[in-house]
Amino acid sequence: MAKTVADVMTTRPATVEGDQPVSVAAALMRDNDAGAVIVNDNGRMQGIVTDRDITVRVTADDRGPDTPVRDACSPSVEAVGPDTSIDQAVQLMRSHAVRRLPVVEDGRAVGIISLGDLALERDPNSALADISAAEGNQ
Repeated sequence: MAKTVADVMTTRPATVEGDQPVSVAAALMRDNDAGAVIVNDNGRMQGIVTDRDITVRVTADDRGPDTPVRDACSPSVEAVGPDTSIDQAVQLMRSHAVRRLPVVEDGRAVGIISLGDLALERDPNSALADISAAEGNQ
């Protein structure tokens, strides 16, 4: 059984610089079948942008696809290191009501751990694990 975040995280998460347009982040989400992209400032993790962030902070406000990612992202993000225990990650996700945690080492995102990753690890027969393991619908 996995003990640390490094054992279950998705490595090499998609990243975007904060000054890039949200259309770039959306394309990365599509191409990587992901619901979130790490937002960097000169390669250092500054936040995370989700498909919901783009919907709520850009589309719903009638802003265009050229809106900078930094205007749509969640800047105050809980993050963990690769050596963080799975139990600690679960507690952080629960206490902050988040579905994803960037995994950061020396200020740079090296992975991301999601609720689905944890479901697959902890309860592979659960409905959430089944959904998380299913191929994305393009």
